[in-house]
Amino acid sequence: MQVETRLKIKSDPNLYNYLRQNSYWYKYLNRNPVYLKQMEDEMKEKYKLRSVDKIENISHTIKMVESILDIIK
Repeated sequence: MQVETRLKIKSDPNLYNYLRQNSYWYKYLNRNPVYLKQMEDEMKEKYKLRSVDKIENISHTIKMVESILDIIK
């Protein structure tokens, strides 16, 4: 694996943990470092770090607060 790729992975704890849990990515990253972007996208999807996931989380929180306020009334 290239040094730049290794440094990028080591600098992000989520990416590092994802790589350790899904070791098949080692094969792809050793062959071609371009796969790092795909691995990052897959990791963000699994750990729900995408902006869409954050918006859904905020929406869920707002709905929960609304339901609590309805119960209190």
